[in-house]
Amino acid sequence: MTGIDFAAPTQAAATSVVEAPTGATLPLSKLAPEAALRRLELTIVRRLEGFLQGDHIGLLPGPGSETSDARVYVPGQDDVRRMDWAVTARTTIPHVRDTIADRELEVWALLDVTPSMNWGTAGVTKRDLGIAAIATIGFLSQKVGDRFGGVIMDPEGLTRIAARSGRMALYGLLRRMLTRPIVPDNTEGPMDIAAGIEQMARTLRRRGMRVIVSDFLTTGDTELDPNVEPAWERPLRKLCVRNQVICVETVDRREMEFPDVGEILIRDPESKFDRYVDTSDPAARSRLNAATRAQRERIRLAIRRAGAAHIQLRTDRDWVDDIARFVISYRRIAGQLHTPPQGVAK
Repeated sequence: MTGIDFAAPTQAAATSVVEAPTGATLPLSKLAPEAALRRLELTIVRRLEGFLQGDHIGLLPGPGSETSDARVYVPGQDDVRRMDWAVTARTTIPHVRDTIADRELEVWALLDVTPSMNWGTAGVTKRDLGIAAIATIGFLSQKVGDRFGGVIMDPEGLTRIAARSGRMALYGLLRRMLTRPIVPDNTEGPMDIAAGIEQMARTLRRRGMRVIVSDFLTTGDTELDPNVEPAWERPLRKLCVRNQVICVETVDRREMEFPDVGEILIRDPESKFDRYVDTSDPAARSRLNAATRAQRERIRLAIRRAGAAHIQLRTDRDWVDDIARFVISYRRIAGQLHTPPQGVAK
């Protein structure tokens, strides 16, 4: 916990409006209240790879801890140690009990820490809201043998945090994300969200769950037509072929609703673009809000076309409540949402 000043998190987030924050705006202890998450559980519908005996269906056949249906014993093929004596006694015909091979779940979370994430007007920045989302999903998805790893993406490249099992390992990952130095504005580099997802799909070959946390904004992309694919949609679709993917979009209220505060300077933290806008003009505010809504709708449709789950978190809302609502609805739609392409094993 050393090196982080949590004395005035609200003030730190408010400062992000005019300059980049200098530290985290949330303490580690408030990332995901475990008591509120005990009755929730993420539904895993894609088959997983691994060798430990866990709680999820695996890709490979073999013995497992979860019993399946009973069937008639076939001499010479079935192991007599799997004989179901209760069914055999009731039917007077030898039966064996099949088992389902279980495998551990491996979750990898990609956290976008580019300068556009260093913004927040409601007590927390989008960057720290993303870390809170990773914490919440980490606690929801963990069972015996499951592992959780992280990838931190800044303009200069990716930093990989090895996947490990256990709650203490998850806390260690979250601490490393919180203590990560803030990326200064206008930092240049070859990495963006499209390249980050592409590299994640290429290097993490084991099937599992992938969590992408970002505002999904790309420098220089001013397109508002929802039929035009963002640069990151194709890599995301590729990632969804083999994995169950959840996209967490972090937004701030003032990105969605421009306030009436007179003439202000709007500046892009990832480029040199800036422009003065008179927010006291209702027509100007209406155009800005319409453009923002179109931008977010384009992001929503792109994620849906790629076959990933989508949850939007706002800095002015309770993220635990929003994720809880998402999990409850996710249980009903996960099977249809993550249906793999024809010819790809589920």
